Amino acid sequence: MSDLTSLSAAEMADGIRQRKISPVALVEAHLSRIERLNPLLNAFVTVDAEGARKAAKAAESALAGKEPLGPLHGVPLTIKSSIAVAGYPTEAGTRIRAGIVPSADAPLVRRLREAGAILLGNTNAPEFLMAYETDNPLYGRTNNPWDLSRTPGGSSGGESAAIAACCSAGGVGSDGGGSIRVPAHFSGICGLKPTPGRIPATGHFPPSAGPFAALGVVGPMARTVADLQILFSVMAGPDSGDAYAAPVPVRWPSPAELQNLRIGCFEEDGRIPVTPETRAAVRAAAKALESQGFAVEPFLPEGLEEARRIWWTLFGRAGNLLLGPLVAGREKELGPILLEFLGMVAAEPPLTLDFFLAALLDRDAVRARFLAQMETFPVLLCPVCAIPAFHHRERRWSVAGREVVYLDAVSYTQWFNLLGNPAAVVPVGRSPEGLPIGVQVIGRPHEEEIVLAVAAKIEEACGPASHPPL
Repeated sequence: MSDLTSLSAAEMADGIRQRKISPVALVEAHLSRIERLNPLLNAFVTVDAEGARKAAKAAESALAGKEPLGPLHGVPLTIKSSIAVAGYPTEAGTRIRAGIVPSADAPLVRRLREAGAILLGNTNAPEFLMAYETDNPLYGRTNNPWDLSRTPGGSSGGESAAIAACCSAGGVGSDGGGSIRVPAHFSGICGLKPTPGRIPATGHFPPSAGPFAALGVVGPMARTVADLQILFSVMAGPDSGDAYAAPVPVRWPSPAELQNLRIGCFEEDGRIPVTPETRAAVRAAAKALESQGFAVEPFLPEGLEEARRIWWTLFGRAGNLLLGPLVAGREKELGPILLEFLGMVAAEPPLTLDFFLAALLDRDAVRARFLAQMETFPVLLCPVCAIPAFHHRERRWSVAGREVVYLDAVSYTQWFNLLGNPAAVVPVGRSPEGLPIGVQVIGRPHEEEIVLAVAAKIEEACGPASHPPL
């Protein structure tokens, strides 16, 4: 592995500022690695070698000037292909949108460029983003760099695979039911699902509107928590195109604020069992915090199962009301994974207006009860998923002597989309097969800075993410 591509984004930016790293050399190292590894991974939709080289030369020239450099000056990043980047196809993995290319950057992309970042390209996602694995009729299947026979997760699986394989220093995914956190967990990297509106979702497809407005968010993915902090600081801030945007300034907590936190921890929700190694990872994260003086106590919040059921009503059943008209009459063009999702929804009773309105009211009620519990425990630790990365197209697993099915295995992330909490993933453990296992850190709405600070403490004690043995 090139020493340059294995550095963190923060180390790259610092080396560039000190004139120890050339932006041109850094981009060339990444492009060379992409050329070598992407045929194995299939993580990229677009590799913008010409644009990246041009931006790198401009970044190098800027080093000779007197203008202040942005926090990401010269750092090569990638963007999930559901987020608008001028000139890059934004097709959401479906033939129905084949050839759609935006003419303008999404606000978060513009902010990254203004901070000095260089875009290498955009990354693969499942069709209409409706899967926890990355495979679609336009670009095919993305493989996990830890084991090519397994998925890197979805829907931000191309992004997580590219970052884990050091083909990108970091980037941006999106998350409506775990689509940043599950890929981060499966691929052994870090990821942040922010509070809705904290980072503008303007320019994302499908739009974060209607039932998705309170569920779907965009957020940073990287190999270290420090890199998440930089990316979050750059992208955060309101935008008029995001209905949930709020002018919340970035404010990092003091050490005293962190030490006074009570942290609740649960290894399992009582409904879906998790692997022994997943339990061990949560325990290791808890012990890492205790060793640094944090008060960590066993605590299983009430209302999680209710939150999961309401999430499925809004994401699956109501979401299908939006998706249905887009695919009507073109079902033969759809891939098998999206058809599988549509079949799950079709098996449900028809969604009535009364049931939908009741779900909206119930969402607010369960959210209020959950936030009341977080007055006592403003930070929670729990699993990301019941299992590590699964083999392509697997749908059932035996865990602790019980059968666990597809949507249930990943239910540990779905709660927090419905509840609106920020949640980060940090790698902590390994499965017997050597696959990475992450732990989820959850905070109160608009307290991403606390979530990331606690995640950084776990990373500090447990060590940084390892690189996959490609």
